[in-house]
Amino acid sequence: MKNYTLPIRFGIVTSACLIAYFLILALMGLHTNVFYSLFNVIITGFGIYETIKYLKIKRPETFEYGTGFVAGLVTGGVATLIFTLFFAFYSTELSPGFLEELSTKWAKEYENFEAIVFLVVATMGFVTSLVLTLSFMQLFKPSNNLKQGRG
Repeated sequence: MKNYTLPIRFGIVTSACLIAYFLILALMGLHTNVFYSLFNVIITGFGIYETIKYLKIKRPETFEYGTGFVAGLVTGGVATLIFTLFFAFYSTELSPGFLEELSTKWAKEYENFEAIVFLVVATMGFVTSLVLTLSFMQLFKPSNNLKQGRG
């Protein structure tokens, strides 16, 4: 569990940033426009990047691809889980008409529309975390290239 403390902390902070961004959009009445959710990728990516970077700086002698990969996935997974729980609470308890505003057509046609939306939010978060972690690990992985002198 000690190896996961840092990624969990970064995941909590990342989720707090995601929630704050969503609430700011809600205050401005822009939270029903799904295009603003693209900025969630930037927030999540920054959290994952900082986790891997900090881990590599903190433990350079033990840092390996697998260590950074797991740290990135844990950070993104924790952030996604917490944000999805907040999103479910917000859309069912704090603003019950929010999901109908988000997609009037789908809300009328599907019985379990809420569950579909929550599943989509969670899936997008986990997939984003996976892709960003794979991308960032290309920057941080140790090189296996042989160093050759110029001659």
